[in-house]
Parts: sequence; structure tokens; C-alpha cells
Amino acid sequence: MIELTGTIYLKAGREASARRFHPWIFSGAIQSIENNPAEGDWVEVKDSKKQPVGFGHYQKGTISVRLLSFSSLPNKNIYLEKIEAAFTLRSISKVITEKTNGYRLVHGEGDGLPGLIVDIYNGVAVIQAHSIGMHRDRHRIAEAIQEKSAGLVHTIYYKSQNTLGVGTPAENEYLLGLGAVPHVMIEHGNKFFVDWEEGQKTGFFLDQRENRKRLAEMAEGATVLNTFSYTGGFSVYALAAGATLVHSVDASEKAVDLTKKNIELNGFDPQHHACTVADTFDFLKDKKDTYDMIILDPPAFAKHKDARHQAMKGYQRLNAEAMRAIKPNGIIFTFSCSQVVDKQLFYDTVVSSAIQAGREIKVLQHLGQPADHPVSIFHPEGEYLKGLILFVK
Repeated sequence: MIELTGTIYLKAGREASARRFHPWIFSGAIQSIENNPAEGDWVEVKDSKKQPVGFGHYQKGTISVRLLSFSSLPNKNIYLEKIEAAFTLRSISKVITEKTNGYRLVHGEGDGLPGLIVDIYNGVAVIQAHSIGMHRDRHRIAEAIQEKSAGLVHTIYYKSQNTLGVGTPAENEYLLGLGAVPHVMIEHGNKFFVDWEEGQKTGFFLDQRENRKRLAEMAEGATVLNTFSYTGGFSVYALAAGATLVHSVDASEKAVDLTKKNIELNGFDPQHHACTVADTFDFLKDKKDTYDMIILDPPAFAKHKDARHQAMKGYQRLNAEAMRAIKPNGIIFTFSCSQVVDKQLFYDTVVSSAIQAGREIKVLQHLGQPADHPVSIFHPEGEYLKGLILFVK
């Protein structure tokens, strides 16, 4: 069984969300803490009547406990069971195919493992901890991935140096094998280099896979601008679909270099694709009526609620600029990956952009995250990616 080092007692009535399987216990809900657990320790949570609520990792902060079990005390096989369930879900939802070997295996709360991200890139698993408890359990997690992958995973890299906050030493390291980066994975038959050591996040943005596929269905014969292009995911899909011209823009020279390599990797003519290191807002200024399609996939403008107001101004300005610039009867794919920006707020901001731009605009489709980024129905906060396909008359 898991070794418990403390007990958390909740204030009266504050157990309601956990009874509905929400995995977060906030600091304001705690009445008292017994036995002084250390950060990352396993603890039991009880209500004000000392009845069991669940078990999870303790950590000082706004979210004080992340619950991994709502019933009996977990045994030492908890990671084996949850990793096996994660593989099963990806199999049932047909995420893993002969044409796709890059996918998210564990999406935190959506897979019952709050504080943990695991991405798979063609046999390489990249683990990222967002809680000290997951950091302390990293070796057990790696063992579970290796055992339950049925030989699919040959390398495991732990990358949490920048995700655990100040004061937590977490060196990036290989827990299994030694990787050779960049490493090639395939996604719907398209090839991409992945650099999990130096790249952003775990090395690639897997959450846009199905949205890239949707773009490809509309890109034949189009001129396309991919802003905040990172390593060129949308650009490769557009070229593969028969776009006549694709431009990729990113402020990072390193990202643009990797985009060029991905274009070459897939055998496309560089004459049909130009990469530019530039600020997207500056780039859009003199591009009126140049593009049939524009992709707006910026980084999270707001990572916490205090930054939300300024972020919405950024989203508003970005979308308005694209709406002014695009050709008549053009298509815009626009996204927000800010968790603190909900669907309605994002939609309302895009409406405001349309008013500013003075263009007639129709919403063709709402977009979100794919099946390997599942959202627990009891934890709606896990639905962070929001997108719209817009028709601009």
C-alpha cells in the first residue's frame, strides 16, 4: 500500500466538490492538518466529520492536495493501473495508428493523474511533473510506462526543471535509455522533428493534431499564413494538402530553423514556403489581401487570472489585425490555449475583434483539444484549448 504521512481535515461543507470527483483540495477548504506532512507526501483527506474523502499528494499552495483516489487507499500498483488505463483509452479512441505515433499518454486530471503530463514521440516518453508529488514518484511512473507500453517505449526523459516552481530541484534527466535529438515522429502521415531536450513544453504541441488535419481539408489551392508557427505543424499540413503558398512566422529563430527542417523532411519545395523571424503584429501590418487562410495560434497570453484583462486586449488586437488583412472570402483559424480564458470569453473577444475590423464574419466551426487530451466531466478546467474557424466575407 501507499505510505501515508498525514491527514487533511476539511471545513464543514467543503468536501462537496471532491464528493463529485473534482481532484483539487484548495487551501481555503482546510480546517487542520495532522502529522505535518512534507511537500509531495501522500495524505488522506477527511471531511469535518472525519469521514474519508480521498487520497493524494500534499503541497503547500493554493491547490493543497491533488487527489488520485476517491475510494480506498491506493496500493503500490496505482501508476501501473492508471498508465494501463491511459493506453487503453488511446487505443479505443484510435489515437495511436500506423500513421500517428506522436500522442499524449497522460493528460493530468483527465487521466486521473493530476500534476502529471506524459507525451510519447515514436518510442520516446517525455514525463513532465507539475506537482512535487509527481516529481517524487517519477521513477515509479517511468517503470509503469515501460511495463505497460508493450515494448513501444524505449526511452524515457524526465523534463520538469521549469514546471515545479522556485525551490524544488528537478534536474532534467533520462530515466530510461539515451535519446538522440531531434527525433522523427509521424502525425497523420506527416513527419516532424521533435527536440524534447531544448524545445518548448515537451518538444511539440500535440494538442493541435486534429485541428491541423481540419485545416488540411480546407487548404488545397490556398495561400496560407501560419503565425506563431513554432516548428511549422500547420504549415506542413497545408503544404501536404496542396496549398500554393505557405508563410510561417515566429519570433523565435530556433523555432523557424526547425520549421525549415520539417519542410525539408517532408520533401516540399522551399519555393512554396517562406519562413520569417518576426513579431506577428508587425508582420501583419502591410499584408492586406495577401492570404486566403490565416492561422492564429499564439502562446498563452494569460497564465493566471491577474493577467486576463491584458490578455484579452492582445487576443482582440490580434484577431482584428488578421480580419483586416485577409482576402475576401478568407478563412481564419483562431485559438486560445489560456486556461483562465473560457470559451465564452474567447468568443466574445473575437466578436469584438470583428466589430473593430468592420468585416462580415461567420463562425463555421468550434474547435478544441483531441481525444488524447481528455477532460474529466468533473474537472472542466482541463478544457483549455479553444478555437474557431471563421469565414471572412
